[in-house]
Amino acid sequence: MINDKAKNIAEYISVVVSEFAQKFSMSNAAAYKYLRKYSGIDFLLRQYDVEHTFSIDDAIEDLCEICKRKGGNLSL
Repeated sequence: MINDKAKNIAEYISVVVSEFAQKFSMSNAAAYKYLRKYSGIDFLLRQYDVEHTFSIDDAIEDLCEICKRKGGNLSL
């Protein structure tokens, strides 16, 4: 059984990936793949306790910056 925090993290990441996909006109699968490749998902997992207190738009901005540092090319 998944504990409440793990469930909250999974739901948060799902929402952020979906919003990221929409922002960049890509599928959820493509957004997830991009965020995995450029450490965005790892960032969300490590920083969940703080990051989930910000808006989704702030999370997307943070992801763009993190991914750019790791070689990604998407920006707002």
